[in-house]
Amino acid sequence: MIRGTVVKATAGRDKGRFQVVLACEAGRVLVADGKVRKLARPKRKNIRHLQITHQRIDLTEIHSDRALRKALTMLDLM
Repeated sequence: MIRGTVVKATAGRDKGRFQVVLACEAGRVLVADGKVRKLARPKRKNIRHLQITHQRIDLTEIHSDRALRKALTMLDLM
């Protein structure tokens, strides 16, 4: 999975939330949404529990949780 990809959680407490992939690890990804899951403490999610939306956010411009929330809102997903 590519860094910056917007995904929708299909399982867990965050089911139904749109999040952004920050990094990839062995079979898991780190995701954040800027509201519940901040950039400072991303959530480790199993790739099988995510639905890819084929939309991307340029993370080089995202430096705060507020900017991340705004970028997700601009995609008209929330």
